[in-house]
Amino acid sequence: MSALACRFRARPMGCPTHTRTASVGTALFLIAVGVVGLHILDDNFLQPEPGASAGDHLASGLIPMALISIVAVGYPRLRAGLRAITAMTFGALAVAIGVPAAYSFLDGSTSGDEFTGLLAIVAGVSLLVLGPVTLWKARRNDGSRRRRYLRRALIVLATPFLAWAIVWFIVFPIGFAYIYVHTGRSAVTPDLGVPYENVTVVTSDSLDLTASYVPSRNRAAVVLFPGATRSREARMLIRHGYGVLLLDPRGQGSSEGDIVRWAGDRDLLAGAGFLRHRPDVDPGRVGGFGFSIGGEILIEAAAQSTAFKAIAAEGAGSRVGDEDVTGPARLLAEPNLALMTAALTVFSNHGPPPPIESRIGRIAPRAVFLIHADPGLGGENTRGPIYYARAGEPKQIWKVPGSKHTGGIRARPDEYERRVIDFFDRALLHRGHAAASTRARTA
Repeated sequence: MSALACRFRARPMGCPTHTRTASVGTALFLIAVGVVGLHILDDNFLQPEPGASAGDHLASGLIPMALISIVAVGYPRLRAGLRAITAMTFGALAVAIGVPAAYSFLDGSTSGDEFTGLLAIVAGVSLLVLGPVTLWKARRNDGSRRRRYLRRALIVLATPFLAWAIVWFIVFPIGFAYIYVHTGRSAVTPDLGVPYENVTVVTSDSLDLTASYVPSRNRAAVVLFPGATRSREARMLIRHGYGVLLLDPRGQGSSEGDIVRWAGDRDLLAGAGFLRHRPDVDPGRVGGFGFSIGGEILIEAAAQSTAFKAIAAEGAGSRVGDEDVTGPARLLAEPNLALMTAALTVFSNHGPPPPIESRIGRIAPRAVFLIHADPGLGGENTRGPIYYARAGEPKQIWKVPGSKHTGGIRARPDEYERRVIDFFDRALLHRGHAAASTRARTA
């Protein structure tokens, strides 16, 4: 009796056990991936983020749904081993897709499409269980006992290597990319010690970004990006008379839009435009201060526009998917990074920015100040000197002794303040070193 005939018998008692098990497993697989597909549709088309529309999510919605459909159609035709591998791979990815929803749930801020994201985790766990069950039910009992046990021993030995390869080359790059573009900081109230304005900055693609602003007392102002968590650096600038705009990137805090860090140059250019139209600010005295990814994006924004007359970037390293790998490890790292970049492009509906080392030279003759820890994160200790070498004059670089990533102000508070204020005083106020140092000591 054929397996196909067994599927349509009114009484399946005469069907082989492995056929009935395969049919049940297929049904469970299709239900689980259907739940994951529901979350993708919900996230991209049914409940997009404020300020975003379904049309902004064509790549992030249609490409994953097309892949899910192809796998769903082909799954019943696979042999048991491939069905098990497919189920566990999709299960791990489904759990990763649900991580942002779990993060919001633990934070007590679950809303919108995050409820279907929690269901995706349940579906993922079900698929992770389905894989081993499929293998167990389909185990072969033919041949001698010696051959059976030898075959099973080889499978046991090969399984860890296969699992590692799947996780490294598929699950991690795709799962990390999804989490990266769906998880950001929630709203933070800055601690500035002085009155400030809650303002809205409108980007070139019509998103409303939330920000806090302290007016300038010296006709110069600086955008801090991301700003809400940089109260200590903001207070430092405020003490010296600078206007400060603490800007929340798109999709983070209460800002509209999706979390697209690669599109942060638009946010920064909008922030510079906001300052240039403030009555307390001279349009020719606008600076930028970026931290970590914000520093990387700030370099790109300043390369595009002369709105920034000086920029300081702390902790700027390699962008995600473009890490430095040398030696034999490149054979393992490059496929991983290539898929991660492709996944980031799909999930963020935005291509990667050009390499920083090819862009930073365009900022000259405007001033650049690079600050980095050692070793820091993201290759900042190796990329920082490379960026410095490619930058034009005037430029400065400082490796902060004892600092963690973007922690220079905590590691060396006095020296940090002196160096940063001296840099902005020179570039935006055209003050010499002696005047700047005196001002820093007496403020």
